[in-house]
Amino acid sequence: MSGLLLTNPHSVLAALKARPKDVLEVQVSGGRPEGAWEKVVEMAQQRGIPVTMAERGPKMKGKEKSGRVGGYAAQVLSRGPVSLGEMFAATRREDREPLFVAMDCLQDPHNVGAIFRTAAFFGVAGILMSKDRSAPLNHTVYDVASGGMEVVPYTIVTNLSRAFDEAKKAGIWLLGTSEHAEKKASSIQADRRWMLVIGNEESGLRRLTQDLCDEVCAIPAQTSVDSLNASVAAGIMIAHLSGI
Repeated sequence: MSGLLLTNPHSVLAALKARPKDVLEVQVSGGRPEGAWEKVVEMAQQRGIPVTMAERGPKMKGKEKSGRVGGYAAQVLSRGPVSLGEMFAATRREDREPLFVAMDCLQDPHNVGAIFRTAAFFGVAGILMSKDRSAPLNHTVYDVASGGMEVVPYTIVTNLSRAFDEAKKAGIWLLGTSEHAEKKASSIQADRRWMLVIGNEESGLRRLTQDLCDEVCAIPAQTSVDSLNASVAAGIMIAHLSGI
């Protein structure tokens, strides 16, 4: 596992709560930390994690509105994946069947991070990712996920088709999303163990991936703007399949 320089204090706080041994160092840059960073420093000190004065802050500029303050950061080890079997072992929740998400070659780390954040918010049971042609789980993913990377189990596979076969054996149905599908998303019932499959930002689902899906649906446009960002579409579908 590699070290990541995280600049979102909420991502750091989540790591401190879930796996404090993997937080190697917190870096501050002059002045008294405020807001979420004050909590980060306090929690790090309580756990004996070094809090050091950074010679130079991270190159990326922060926004105080979102809790990101230039000069504050933390070195955190990345969180490892689980096995496919462990992920599919998720049991039924009291109110609904477990929901899974698969990413078919998503390449924008901002989209990946946003999907992890939404998945954490709605209690998604696990995320399946393809090893090739996918965004690396880097600091951008962790910061955009804002703690979601610490909540949702994920697995990375070399053969997505084989993983889909295993999913079906585990009683999971595959739901693809495509703007060209005839079936509307609203017609899909959240009454089974679904795996929502999100395609590439530019080309959508690969043909083989779409052929393996049990259902394919579209979110119908209401105006001449006929497409959605991948993470926005994923968020709408996750909310729908969560019974919202």
